[in-house]
Amino acid sequence: MLKGKRILVGICGGIAAYKSADLVSRLKKKGACVKVIMTKNAGEFITPITLASLSGNKVATDMFSCPQDWDIQHISLAQWAEYIIIAPATANFIGKAASGIADDLLTTTVMASKAMVIAVPAMNTNMYNNPIVGRNIESLATHNGYLFFGPASGHLACGDTGTGKMEEPTAIVEYVERLTNASRSYEGKTVLVTAGPTREALDPVRFLTNGSSGKMGYSIAGAAAARGARVILISGPTHLQPPASVEFVPVVSAVDMYNAVMDSYKECDIVIKTAAVSDYRPAVAYNHKMKKTQNEISLDMVRNPDILAQLGKDKGKRILVGFAAESIDIIEYAKDKIKKKNLDMIVANDITQEGAGFNSNTNEGFILDSNGGMEQLTRMDKMEMANIILDKIACLFGKDNQ
Repeated sequence: MLKGKRILVGICGGIAAYKSADLVSRLKKKGACVKVIMTKNAGEFITPITLASLSGNKVATDMFSCPQDWDIQHISLAQWAEYIIIAPATANFIGKAASGIADDLLTTTVMASKAMVIAVPAMNTNMYNNPIVGRNIESLATHNGYLFFGPASGHLACGDTGTGKMEEPTAIVEYVERLTNASRSYEGKTVLVTAGPTREALDPVRFLTNGSSGKMGYSIAGAAAARGARVILISGPTHLQPPASVEFVPVVSAVDMYNAVMDSYKECDIVIKTAAVSDYRPAVAYNHKMKKTQNEISLDMVRNPDILAQLGKDKGKRILVGFAAESIDIIEYAKDKIKKKNLDMIVANDITQEGAGFNSNTNEGFILDSNGGMEQLTRMDKMEMANIILDKIACLFGKDNQ
């Protein structure tokens, strides 16, 4: 329910700004208290008087307008808001926010606020797929705790077809409702998340690893912390910044991760194993760099400990969630993994699909549970998927508490 929730809507300068009027109207109809900030460029697409009429409040547009009741505008709005929705969130806004630039009323207010920020991107598909934009979104999602909803795919106003379309206001409102209902739902819970790859040393400079970026696990860790959980994030080597408010435990090898998980396992209520752990390691790790010879070489490999299987044996009343990254027979392997490793739930995806494999900002796949339930997840931002996964887990421990 949004009744009484204080929501600040930030509108950036993009053609999708026309949808923001509908968004504000729908939020008001749900009982939310809505205020609006428009950037200067947003005023080229929609007028402040339209948003003022729909929100019932004066629209803030100018950083240097005379303050009412001697409140400094960006500070008062920042303190007032419980949730900030940036819709549309342009590449320009995302870039400035990721770089810590506060040069207008909207970016300054967001910078000064402790409210949850939900960014709804909308831009040309080539802009959205630009690696610089991807890096900025990743930085905001993993380090600053922003939530990203969308964008959708379809025909864009510029004539292109692809990803970059702003999500519809009805979907945005449903997403915010889901977030408000879930807010602080993990208080009192300790969640252990594993993320990233592991590295298995051949010698001091060479190792065996995989392409996992850790983005899915870091997104889950950040989202669980935002819901009030104590979060222990055990991660193999990545380039990501750990989310705020998590207990971060860096590891390198599969054995390192096994030991770290076992050290923390007894404290945990929920374990979510997203890490891509190496199944094997070289039987011998050389102390000095292996020199090239004229001959071929072969490596003897030994099994690493199966962390998830061990957790399943010692599960107790904990909730245990696994991940299955597969290239064939996705559902069959996932069902088998649930049974063999005593899991409550598993997230399975096809790593051969574009936008669903390692080192991607998006994901898609299936959520399966131990009772035979299955839900397909279409392609979405990993932070959005993280919240859906946490919603499913909350239903599991909600049943335990009834």
